Amino acid sequence: MKQIELVSGIKSSVLGFGCAPIMGSVGGNKAKRALDCAIDNGITHFDIARSYGYGEAEKFVGRHLKAKRKDIIIASKAGIKANFKAKLMGPIKPIIRYGLSKLKKNTPAAPAPLQETNNTAQIADSFHYRITLNASELRKSLEESLKALGTDYLDYFFIHEPFHMLENIEELADCANKFKEEGKIKAWGLAFMMNQKHLHTTYINKFDLLQFNNSPGMEGYQNIINERSTSSNIFFSPLRGGDMDMKPAEKLKKLSADFQKSVILCSMFNEKHLISNAKLFM
Repeated sequence: MKQIELVSGIKSSVLGFGCAPIMGSVGGNKAKRALDCAIDNGITHFDIARSYGYGEAEKFVGRHLKAKRKDIIIASKAGIKANFKAKLMGPIKPIIRYGLSKLKKNTPAAPAPLQETNNTAQIADSFHYRITLNASELRKSLEESLKALGTDYLDYFFIHEPFHMLENIEELADCANKFKEEGKIKAWGLAFMMNQKHLHTTYINKFDLLQFNNSPGMEGYQNIINERSTSSNIFFSPLRGGDMDMKPAEKLKKLSADFQKSVILCSMFNEKHLISNAKLFM
């Protein structure tokens, strides 16, 4: 698969694997098959966070990909963590997955919204809390990620979708530089929704790269091309919203053509779709 060098010395597959549903809406067996399929089809970039899978995704992904660690890129995030209610979800998650799968089969498909509704976000946030973004908490979160993933370092370490302007950006940047010196991260970045970009414009150049939602045809797409077509980016939700007349493959190919130094994340747990998407970039 085509490789992208987002940061000097770190090469990722142009198609990345989004791990957000693992141990949440997607159970272990299905997740294992999808991870193996991703590796078999040349995908090397895996995106995770402390909060994913109600706090269980990092440990699952780390355990399953441990033997391949030298050949893959792992990006994780700090800022949002699972709370005690998320831990209580463990025993009933299989029942919820089964119920959702039955509901999906019996519900007509509808266009996906551009972003989460407030209700959806509120439901998700009821199982998470946001950590205080300072040097101490950032280090604690990183150490927890490294332990859960079973690795000595992260390739990318992101601040995870802060709702407010980062008033202590110098403290956080100094902390990230220390992590680099210690060999615990190779690069750091900021993950955010495009509708909150205005909160971060004054310090956005402090980060090695940015991760945000982007889909052809979405509001402001041409402006993003003008500003970041030659910059290092990681895109999530590439198929959500945007031009509803474009097929998924067309959207992925256009994103790659318009942003040639970017990784496109997809959460792909249908192996047929995964293989099809991977072939676009062979």
